[in-house]
Amino acid sequence: MSKAAGEENMTHIRKKIVTDEMHQPVAVQIDYNDWLMIERSLGLPQAEPQLTDLSRYHGVITLSEDPVLYQVRLRNEWT
Repeated sequence: MSKAAGEENMTHIRKKIVTDEMHQPVAVQIDYNDWLMIERSLGLPQAEPQLTDLSRYHGVITLSEDPVLYQVRLRNEWT
């Protein structure tokens, strides 16, 4: 059997098809490492992941209750 053009360079890409309520495909999700491999193979510039500095929000909110205890209390309301 002969291979199609470019098939010898193909690798298996794990993908997840996302569908709407009518089961129509609306998106495809792939692993990030697969995406990086695709970018490299297409010669696209690889952007560095951007980190967000959250330190400016430190101390902005003061809580009257421990967040974990609050969560436990709310969950117990459902039982």
